[in-house]
Amino acid sequence: MVRNRTNTTGDADPRPPARIENLRVQNYRALQDVEFRGITPLMVLLGPNGSGKSTVFDVFNFLSECFQYGLRHAWDRRGRARELKTRGQEGPVVIEIKYREQPRRPLITYHLAIDEKGRGPYVAEEWLQWRRGQKGRPFRFLEYKEGQGRAVSGEMPDEKDQRVEVALRSADLIAVNTLGQFAEHPRVAALREFITDWYVSYLSIEDTRGQPEAGPQERLSKTGDNLPNVIQYLKEQHPERLEQIFETLRRRVPRLERVEAEPMQDGRLLLQIKDAPFDRPVMSRYVSDGTLKMLSYLLVLMDPEPPQFIGVEEPENFLHPRLLPELAEECRAASERSQLLVTTHSPFFLNGMRPEEVRVIYRDEQGYSQVTRAADAKGVTGFVKAGASMGHLWLEGHLGVGDPLVNAGAPTKKGAR
Repeated sequence: MVRNRTNTTGDADPRPPARIENLRVQNYRALQDVEFRGITPLMVLLGPNGSGKSTVFDVFNFLSECFQYGLRHAWDRRGRARELKTRGQEGPVVIEIKYREQPRRPLITYHLAIDEKGRGPYVAEEWLQWRRGQKGRPFRFLEYKEGQGRAVSGEMPDEKDQRVEVALRSADLIAVNTLGQFAEHPRVAALREFITDWYVSYLSIEDTRGQPEAGPQERLSKTGDNLPNVIQYLKEQHPERLEQIFETLRRRVPRLERVEAEPMQDGRLLLQIKDAPFDRPVMSRYVSDGTLKMLSYLLVLMDPEPPQFIGVEEPENFLHPRLLPELAEECRAASERSQLLVTTHSPFFLNGMRPEEVRVIYRDEQGYSQVTRAADAKGVTGFVKAGASMGHLWLEGHLGVGDPLVNAGAPTKKGAR
């Protein structure tokens, strides 16, 4: 896992995070063929219910699970090909990302195509390529089909280097995940570390109220069920950062004084929150949903050693609308250290965004998801320069698509409402 990168407070070493610039998805549920170009460090997805926002979110989670737990696990828990593939379509599920390991480094393309046979899923095609200069053809330094293929080793692989045939044990193994464990493939290893470092949040407030076994843990789980463990870790290893998090939380939650994670006699951790003017703290099971959710988000966004990619789905749930512009700013600050994907229905959160950071998803007449940039909608950039907010422009219909009351959010036809 990639750790120890710098952030705005001067933590860790100066290596900047990897950045995804393009994403293309084919045959993944409603994403029959969708491409995101020019992805910004902070990208926000808008759209009606059922438009495909959560599906885009799940693409990142699916790829992360493939690398952490294996392709079969990630495939099976989504209902296999019957539920995962786009209805009415043939061919494999394809995920293709273009990214840079660091600014001004070559753009690398990772292509992964997955299909299913009688025995289960398999990697139909997988390759990595880059073009080190401005001219010339892209060079594939890893290429696999159904467990058979080759890779070029070395720090800067190119056409002159020798391709080594390395057969995988099974066709459902991902070559990047397998070869990336070996030092002779540093570019492959860098991609493996990048993807395994992703954090995709499926925060459950009920899970944050639990009393887990005591023991420090560096990073919040997807559901937040180890919230007390993360506070224990920060208290022991990064007390200054924990105090920064609490200070930010105190500005968001009136009367809050401190948060405590104390070991109990049975070996579990008890999370308690002290508010003024009372002397005794309150156990987490009685704390408001919004307080726990804000605390959880701050632990992720202000992590002293943050994930390189963070996904947050509908952060507005349980939070007061006045807090959402502040949370948007926390996300923007975090985007200096991590790449963020946020889905939302909140104009209050959207008010903190720039046109180029917003993508609108809608379903076309065939039922497939399409995506457009808010910055490409007529007049939006000019309105924002004149002082308008993105949330207000969205509610007033200036984004052109995404209205759930008009043809499922698709573009309106001429003369229609």
